[in-house]
Amino acid sequence: MNRHVVRDLEGGSNQTGLRDQNARLVLSYIRRHGALPSAEIARRSGLSAQTVSNIIRALDTEGLIQKGEAVKGKVGKPSVPVALNPEGVHAVGLSIGRRSAEVVLVDFLGNRLAEFGTTYVFPTPENVFPFLEASLEKAFRAHPRAVTTLAGVGVAMPFRLWEWHQIVGASEDEMNAWRLVDVAAAVEAVTGHAPVIQNDATSACVAEHMLGRGNEFLDFVYLFVGAFIGGGLVLDGKVIKGRTGNTGAFGPLPVPDDGGRTQQLLEVASLYTLEDGLRASGHDPAMLRDAASDWREYGTILEDWIDTTAHNLAIAAAASVSVVEIEAVLVDGAVPRWVAERLVAKVGEGLDRIDMTGVEKPRVLIGAVGPKARSVGAALLPIHARYFPA
Repeated sequence: MNRHVVRDLEGGSNQTGLRDQNARLVLSYIRRHGALPSAEIARRSGLSAQTVSNIIRALDTEGLIQKGEAVKGKVGKPSVPVALNPEGVHAVGLSIGRRSAEVVLVDFLGNRLAEFGTTYVFPTPENVFPFLEASLEKAFRAHPRAVTTLAGVGVAMPFRLWEWHQIVGASEDEMNAWRLVDVAAAVEAVTGHAPVIQNDATSACVAEHMLGRGNEFLDFVYLFVGAFIGGGLVLDGKVIKGRTGNTGAFGPLPVPDDGGRTQQLLEVASLYTLEDGLRASGHDPAMLRDAASDWREYGTILEDWIDTTAHNLAIAAAASVSVVEIEAVLVDGAVPRWVAERLVAKVGEGLDRIDMTGVEKPRVLIGAVGPKARSVGAALLPIHARYFPA
């Protein structure tokens, strides 16, 4: 496979990406607000007009931006809006899930140019990394330019994957392979790039922050209903990752059970519990991973799962706003859109039944990115690390 190290603005190769924080700032304003003239970027950012002009010139030389048609004003020179160049940067994302894996190739705007998926009973290195290699060969064959503009590779995966062998139905020995494998080295051996690795739900939050409703809210909690529930936290317009990358994980959040004790949120708000219910009723839970499946045939089993999941997500939402002031709780998942909409409505109803005296109730809304958020977020990790403010 072709290997390429992307040059940064200052020339040469640098794994940390752009060194100039001002350049990152300019790119972030263009990403967030769309095509803007230099004068408007300077006004919004507080940078001098000359500084912005120099940065725009350098970004143009690197092929990271593209200029629009000049707009004539009443006085002065015509203003020329600049936007991110979709073809200027590409990135690859690998999402490793408990039941499936995905690979996507995205451009600088996060548009999915190629995507591939595979399912399995449980994940092993032997079925994940060959899938990554085969997917990239197909993606780069269809989009050869991406080979020379590749910013890097991101990996979204549950941390400490081997601890969940009982729930995914694998033996401890089989899942222990993840304890022994160096994921970063394995991905670099396939791609030639040292990957950016992040928790899968946090990666989904990155996608929502950059491509979804992140432009609407500076402070929000993001909940992604996958095989296990997970999430992320955005404060002051930044995804908070924490010391070990597990900030906003939400899965371990304690919620009450029927016996007066507590249980983890992941035990009552995850797709694996729906799988168990379907299996016990004689249904094939593999249909949950069929993108074309509508799920309506699951009837009362699905309805009961939605009710239980929403009830516990409402508790999580109330706990979140009690700790940090957030504007919204965004709910999404590896589910059909109508199921996500039902969850959002019922989480909102559940939040209405909780005493919120002393705090401002957040809005509960559906996420905009959808089921592919984890893999798209994985691809955005190296783009974010190289070209936008930390």
